[in-house]
Amino acid sequence: MKPKVAVFDFTCCEGCELQILNCEEEMPDLIATLDIVTFREAMTERSAYYDIAFIDGACSRRSEMVMLKEIRERAKMVIPIGACACVGGVNCLKNSYPMDEVLKAEYGEAARYYDTIPARPISAVIPIDFYIPGCPIVKEEFIRAAQEILAGKVPYQPNDPVCAECKIAGNVCVFDKGMTCLGPVTRGGCKATCVTSGATCWGCRGLIDEPNINAEKDILEKAGLSVEDIIKQFNLFNACQESMWK
Repeated sequence: MKPKVAVFDFTCCEGCELQILNCEEEMPDLIATLDIVTFREAMTERSAYYDIAFIDGACSRRSEMVMLKEIRERAKMVIPIGACACVGGVNCLKNSYPMDEVLKAEYGEAARYYDTIPARPISAVIPIDFYIPGCPIVKEEFIRAAQEILAGKVPYQPNDPVCAECKIAGNVCVFDKGMTCLGPVTRGGCKATCVTSGATCWGCRGLIDEPNINAEKDILEKAGLSVEDIIKQFNLFNACQESMWK
């Protein structure tokens, strides 16, 4: 019997789910080995019975905490996908403000009808089995992880920094261009897409294991950033880990 798969979305833009749907070429082979039973962005049918749950988005409401615990009870494997689900993402930017002010800024007079709590990654609410980072996720990484899971293997999780992938791509270091970058401490696996495209790394894939935070702070300070500027840059995606920078 093929394993049943569910895809859920919480507080997010649903871009990572769109990346799954962008796997047009690989999807037929994948569907041959699994049964997708719940995926709001792709189908109307839903099921309360599933083996693997992919979760897109952060948790930012009490009702979402309840739903997450229900998913954990039903699923054999829970796998957050994307920056919001894995590290909290941009949703956590609101956490430095009083929640009533956040609601009023967003909904105005209708704020009293809505519920919100400080945003947090899925792993802060329930145990997880693996995660696929990025904003959005890399579709090839999703396919590879799904195939390894279905084969009963523990998926490979890259732990080299984005810097290493920049070197492989032959990119000129953005610091040499007068820009700043979080690539030295950010988990690779994205093939340094942003830097290769002429931008910088904002840390959407979260930190590598045992990142050298002090060295990164020194580099950013030499580039002209204050400690406050460094924290703001890091907080774009990783506000839930802000304490590491203090």
